[in-house]
Amino acid sequence: MGEKLETQTCTPCRGGIPPLERAEAEALLQQAPGWTLADDATRLERSFSFRNFAQALAFVTGVGQLAEAQGHHPEISFGWGHATVSWKTKKIKGLHQNDFIMAAKTSALAESMPQAQP
Repeated sequence: MGEKLETQTCTPCRGGIPPLERAEAEALLQQAPGWTLADDATRLERSFSFRNFAQALAFVTGVGQLAEAQGHHPEISFGWGHATVSWKTKKIKGLHQNDFIMAAKTSALAESMPQAQP
């Protein structure tokens, strides 16, 4: 197997390419444990639990910093002790390898946070 997803860098997606087929998405999903395919395999989603609002906010801030650094941005909802992150490449209306890279980076961030709950 090649380089781990969380160590890869997103490549600019300018559109004009097809989104990943379901089989391709399912294969990449094996490298992103805890994530699920949603909306007919056009979106990745995962929910995270934390001990309080401050931890959830710190996680969301961290995801935002990752997104800015990689130039790829998620949909995020959060509240007291929880956050849900959704990745989709809007320009192609589906999934791209970048979404899986960012899902893996998001998971690594959650795992690195003190007192985070799976």
